[in-house]
Amino acid sequence: MISSSFSTTMSCFFDLFPSLSHSVVFPSLFIAISVVFFLFRSSPPPPSKNLPRVYPIFGSYFSFFANLKRRIDWTADLVRNSPSATYVFHRPLGGRQVFTGNPANVQHILKTHFSNYEKGGVFKMTLRDVLGDGIFNIDGESWKFQRQVASHEFNTRSLRKFIETVVDAELNERLLPLLASVAKSGSVIDMQDILQRFAFDNICKIAFGYDAEYLSPSLPQPRAKFAEAFEDAMRISSQRFREFLPVIWRIKRFLKIGSEKRLRVAISEVREFAKKIVREKKRELSEKSSPESTADDLLSRFLSSGHSDEDFVIDIVISFILAGRDTTSAALTWYFWLLHKNPEVDAKVQGEIMEKSDTHAVGYDDVKHMVYTHASLCESMRFYPPVPLDTKEAVSDDVLEDGTVVKKGMWVTYHPYAMGRLEQLWGKDWPEFRPERWLREAEDGSEKWAFVNRDAFTYPVFQAGPRVCLGKEMAFLQMKRVVAGVLRQFRVVPAVEEGAEPLFISYLSSKMEGGFPVRIVVRE
Repeated sequence: MISSSFSTTMSCFFDLFPSLSHSVVFPSLFIAISVVFFLFRSSPPPPSKNLPRVYPIFGSYFSFFANLKRRIDWTADLVRNSPSATYVFHRPLGGRQVFTGNPANVQHILKTHFSNYEKGGVFKMTLRDVLGDGIFNIDGESWKFQRQVASHEFNTRSLRKFIETVVDAELNERLLPLLASVAKSGSVIDMQDILQRFAFDNICKIAFGYDAEYLSPSLPQPRAKFAEAFEDAMRISSQRFREFLPVIWRIKRFLKIGSEKRLRVAISEVREFAKKIVREKKRELSEKSSPESTADDLLSRFLSSGHSDEDFVIDIVISFILAGRDTTSAALTWYFWLLHKNPEVDAKVQGEIMEKSDTHAVGYDDVKHMVYTHASLCESMRFYPPVPLDTKEAVSDDVLEDGTVVKKGMWVTYHPYAMGRLEQLWGKDWPEFRPERWLREAEDGSEKWAFVNRDAFTYPVFQAGPRVCLGKEMAFLQMKRVVAGVLRQFRVVPAVEEGAEPLFISYLSSKMEGGFPVRIVVRE
């Protein structure tokens, strides 16, 4: 069997690189593979049946590869099976990667020792083709500048404008008419796709003052060329992290073959779209006579800050599209699924919505005070965080709060998905979808609830420390407005076989594999 596998491997190798000489490559490769097989046979048994076997040279890569389709759950299991909620994963060629769900470690990484844990060279290089020097792919002064400029867009006035103009228009003129049409026809739609379109239009309007018109109030919904390219770019870029060795994707990129060839085409399409937005905004700003009116949106602020480098501004556009399109749509997709599975929670959310909107549409002040709905969204993201894990690179040697040794250059990953499933953080009833864990009775003696927040290091769904998500409040307001608007009129019913469970996957943010097919039913 070893001989057969070896022959197949060599055949594939020379098919890929036909110009290489068999006489040169074969002896060296044969010796190398022979040594590897010898090391496999002499490797020690794993320390626990719950932990992956560690091989010389290859580390635990084979266990990782065997669980590739459920890698989020698999790495979460490693964290959960560790007494300290921290596991050191053995990467190929002797590398190490820390996975942790320990809140003390998370605070250490994201706050108290923030300067020692950066995006790092490997992360930046891997995503540079798609994210460039955008805010999610950099550290240092450029990150501080982008964050400072962006922070001005998340004040109370902007948030109210976002809800009362942008979200309400997209909801009432596009999303709700579409759902009414689907309900009338009895057809099945992909709710994940619809929510992505909705969020994409919203982020383009509020951040760039540009209406992409991606969500249409009628069916069929055409797939925009840009949207497909954006999806491909995110998926292929994130898959680079799963290669056995980084050199593999770099070789494919150099040779312009396979997935890297598709990525090049996708990124070209994405950047052309972003370039169109930037140039239209530049033209619009040049035609304005009053300097005071130039900062109506995020893109205007960046262009008015003196940064005229078009590539830099395009990187910013792409980063904010990623943030606005994928995170809220992912959270809402899983939220509607969990409401269907938990009708008692659905009924309480519905009751709160009708209490706020029995005679009128839900407005900005209404959604701000939808406490139970807010709690149910937090509980949903405990199970299915939009960004299930986040990785940093150690700038220098360090020791985490639980005693885990970190060497310079090591990857350190905190794991929100795993943390939402830790009994020591949420109690024995952690598998239950129970919004009440976020609530307490109001101190005024009324029957109303008061929201009880968790510290950001126990619940790092929106990151924490200096990099805490600027758009957290905007995301909650948008999600609650959508939930109120949709559930006031409709029920979202998954069109899946009884007992079927969707698969949680992640590129740079989480998704439901294969989409979320649903039927829309008018509420009586």
